Amino acid sequence: MKILLAAINAKYIHSNLAVYSLKGCTRHIHGVETVVREYTINNYIDEILAGLYREKPDVLAFSCYIWNLDMVEELADLMHKADPRLEIWLGGPEVSYDAGDVLERNPHVRLVMRGEGEDTFRELVQGLCGMSPEGDCSTEAVTGGLTDEALSRIRGITFRCRDGRIMENGERPPVNMDQIPFPYKNMEVFKNRIIYYESSRGCPFSCSYCLSSIDKHVRFRSLSLVKEELKLFLDYKVPQVKFVDRTFNCRHDRTMEIWRFIKENDNGITNFHFEITADLLNDEELEFLAALRPGLIQLEIGVQSTNPETIREIDRVMDFEKLSRIVGRIRKGNNVHQHLDLIAGLPYEGLDSFIKSFNDVYGLRPQQLQMGFLKVLKGSKMHEKQKDYGLVYHTRPVYEVMSTKWITFDEILFLKDIEEMVEVYYNSTQFIYSLEYLLHFFSSPFALFQALAETYRSQNMAGRKFSRLERYDFLRQFAAGELKGQTGALDFSQPLFDEILRYDLYLREKVKTRPSWAPDPAEWKKAVAAFYSSPKMREKYFKEYDDKNYRQIRNLTHVEIFSWNIPESAAKGRGVAENNGGVLFMYQHRDSLTYGARTVWLKEDLYAQ
Repeated sequence: MKILLAAINAKYIHSNLAVYSLKGCTRHIHGVETVVREYTINNYIDEILAGLYREKPDVLAFSCYIWNLDMVEELADLMHKADPRLEIWLGGPEVSYDAGDVLERNPHVRLVMRGEGEDTFRELVQGLCGMSPEGDCSTEAVTGGLTDEALSRIRGITFRCRDGRIMENGERPPVNMDQIPFPYKNMEVFKNRIIYYESSRGCPFSCSYCLSSIDKHVRFRSLSLVKEELKLFLDYKVPQVKFVDRTFNCRHDRTMEIWRFIKENDNGITNFHFEITADLLNDEELEFLAALRPGLIQLEIGVQSTNPETIREIDRVMDFEKLSRIVGRIRKGNNVHQHLDLIAGLPYEGLDSFIKSFNDVYGLRPQQLQMGFLKVLKGSKMHEKQKDYGLVYHTRPVYEVMSTKWITFDEILFLKDIEEMVEVYYNSTQFIYSLEYLLHFFSSPFALFQALAETYRSQNMAGRKFSRLERYDFLRQFAAGELKGQTGALDFSQPLFDEILRYDLYLREKVKTRPSWAPDPAEWKKAVAAFYSSPKMREKYFKEYDDKNYRQIRNLTHVEIFSWNIPESAAKGRGVAENNGGVLFMYQHRDSLTYGARTVWLKEDLYAQ
């Protein structure tokens, strides 16, 4: 018997933890071949359909989320047309809370697995075989699928009887975390992809917009198992492991033990991502974080809003003053990437309130500021109170807010424009010093991004694709038009801003085509060539390049001349002079938080040859 587990991910770099966990649950059932196939929402429907059909499965099970449900339902219909004998099952958070409705609108789907699926899936497969896991399972055993009587004994499912009736069985007890098979048996499958890892389920908090709040009983995987599995990732040197635990640091002792293990076994490559509640961190944890290798750990911190009334209404617990101190303390270490989240469309959060929340969080200077928009998820308290809040939202996935009692659709669309500018110019970390300089000439961070968004839209640039250099051109033109002639404590300087833009540009990449506004490098070409040719300079600056020849070193580095000290000038909002302002950009060595090249001010060495 062949079972096909299908996942449609948001991006290729993602992997689907759920389907690999389910596959592990049938590993010891003889005669069952469980196959995983992953696609993305960018694949064509016909391409996925052909791939699924050619597998010739007896059972096809889809993993359902808000980003893929429409595709899944279309594929279920098409697969039934292609192979009417096929048993089609659905599971996942997007079908767990209205399973009956899902079956009503998908007449060819036999059943929905609700909630945690590991034990349910194992029992379903055993039921198909008609025997215990120790027995053999043949293709013939699945003919006709599971009987109504067999399905009625399996908890945690909603199924379609042979006479068309829809039956909902009772809930299944929570899964024992230690009994979930380790899903990553073949690491080659996940090469160059993000590994998602689960060491706990449930959440101690009750945020009204989140489905995790439904399961308040937090269950943990044994630390001995967690360490054994993390060691495999470290030995394999995977690029990134993302813990999907909803509040990773809800238990101090466990948090510290896992972090210590990661530090002690650090391979210098793997990065670990954790979703935490920042104001739960204590001094011991903060001191430990400050001593880690830069880039070893990154933290995702959900702020959502700084409006106290909003925080209370969504049943969230947060001390923003304490959170700010902790985020600032972590930032001083310059070694831990911090990702802070905001949600637009929450109750009691109008536009003015959101702008304040934005400015508050931007002021904490995280490496990434994520502007999300409320999703009214089925099963959440937010969904139950939609009438109280005047929530208007998309009735199909992803159920995103359109308006509330406190914010209009016009304002939501306006914030969408702000979000795009934040993604392009802040979260990309490609314009760090350019933005820092420009902020001196605006009343607030939001005012800067508002001006960017309004200029962007007025020039009909929305929806267009831009090269990286075109992004710099736009920012330069924006500043020239917005700030020309502005007077104040600081005066905008176009020549200085051009240098700051050029510094940001070369900080990320040795571009082949220089921008039109950059000076001709011919004036320092001879000095740069002499610098690279000098044995003395090679000994001083390029010891780590001993295995590289002259041409290879030139390809991996770049020298650019500046009239000002760019980092200081950007920070102060005015030109700060630097004598002999040659900067060496070293692209083999990058900042783990910003991906910017290592820089060295050459001073007199550039012209000493």
